[in-house]
Amino acid sequence: MRFDLEDPYPILLFGTAALASLWFASAIVGSIDSIPIFPKLMEVVGLGYTVWFSFRYLIFKKNRDELATKIEDLKQQVLGSEDD
Repeated sequence: MRFDLEDPYPILLFGTAALASLWFASAIVGSIDSIPIFPKLMEVVGLGYTVWFSFRYLIFKKNRDELATKIEDLKQQVLGSEDD
């Protein structure tokens, strides 16, 4: 993304949109956090996912190699191949 420094309006627009998005996200997180059972439920979900991920990918060497291959494939998709 290129910004034209002679025209400050797009920069102001993007900055204002970023601040508004942060404020909106903060309001949503605050309202979700005020629900009594929801934060504890999310902790349990996070713990469950961590246990599943550890069991699925970190315990056995074959699965660690599979995870490393998936990460390399994702890096190639995002960053492109090194041959380019």
